[in-house]
Amino acid sequence: MERLVFKNSRNLSLVGNLYTSDSNSIIIMAHGFTNNKSSQGRFNKIAEALNKLNFNVFAFDFSGCGESDPDILSAANEVDDLNSSIEFMKSKGYKKVALFGNSLGSLICLRCFKPEVETMVLMGALTHSMKYDWNEEFTQEQMAELEREGFITLNSIELGIRRVGHQMLQDFEEIDQEELLKGVTCPVLIIHGNNEEDREEIKLLENTKKGMHLLSEASELVVIDGAKHGCREHLDRVIELTTEWYLKHLDNKVANYLD
Repeated sequence: MERLVFKNSRNLSLVGNLYTSDSNSIIIMAHGFTNNKSSQGRFNKIAEALNKLNFNVFAFDFSGCGESDPDILSAANEVDDLNSSIEFMKSKGYKKVALFGNSLGSLICLRCFKPEVETMVLMGALTHSMKYDWNEEFTQEQMAELEREGFITLNSIELGIRRVGHQMLQDFEEIDQEELLKGVTCPVLIIHGNNEEDREEIKLLENTKKGMHLLSEASELVVIDGAKHGCREHLDRVIELTTEWYLKHLDNKVANYLD
């Protein structure tokens, strides 16, 4: 694994881990809301499993998260970050690109689709407008900070300091499913859980089912029985589905054109 630093279009430094092989393809991983490139170890395990199958994998921190430069979190900033990571990988010689997105990262992947993206795997996908009661998610003090400063500051030992902008909270509601999905022509695997105790994941699953017809015919929806959002207790099944999908839809033969 190699630690790499690159710039987004706003000249902020982003940090990622590149798992290298001798193949001609790269899988770029986009983490979830206020998370980081490890995603509580899930991205590490998925990347290692893919790397063993001769795929290059790049997992990076969005700006304002992990080791990357501080920033106010918003969907637009994360789209810029992922587009910048795609261009960075292309500059290193990779021509076949695939994406892996978790939760909010799945929305960012969909918004970053371009012809060179050959396929995607999305877990706990955000494919349509979602309305959250942020007063239930954040404290009164945090909501007062949002009103006063325009962002909420989060801080933890594991994830560090993140600043969630007001627009980011609006971004969850401002998703037009048809506009988001109709232009994505590559095969997409979407993985959801169906644990009835997880109202968020159930709603996300319902939304995805409504939009599957907008994706390519080669796209698939797989539901992991009993899994909650993030599939933390079912990671082995996620890895099995993910590796099978990329082996089918992404060429990982030995490269002869890399720099």
